[in-house]
Amino acid sequence: QVQLVESGGGVVHVGDSLRLSCTASGHTFNTYAVGWFRQTPGKEREFVAVISWSSITSYADSAKGRFTISRDNAKNTVHLQMDNLKPEDTAIYYCAADQQATYEGDLLVVGATTRNPQDYDYWGQGTQVTVSS
Repeated sequence: QVQLVESGGGVVHVGDSLRLSCTASGHTFNTYAVGWFRQTPGKEREFVAVISWSSITSYADSAKGRFTISRDNAKNTVHLQMDNLKPEDTAIYYCAADQQATYEGDLLVVGATTRNPQDYDYWGQGTQVTVSS
């Protein structure tokens, strides 16, 4: 079982930056892909960014060029650096973990990196980001 805790949200102005953190406990973190998603009232949870177990990154179009996802396996933490924030970035941000790499005997089996929130097994409680104009 993996427990995830997000931190770093807050209220900022347009053009400001925030750094979100997702810290995991309960299991070795380095075989998991970790994604960031966001949600606003009345809307479905939306993909923002993902970092694979091998640190390959992928971003939603809305995040490209402004957000950077990174991981520090020694600290069981994934960060989402968000720069040049816009009002439309206002949402609750969630991190989620999907076990991507597993050993079957001596064979390392690696699954695909996914943007689908339904593929993620573990979720944090969310952190609110509000960007005011």
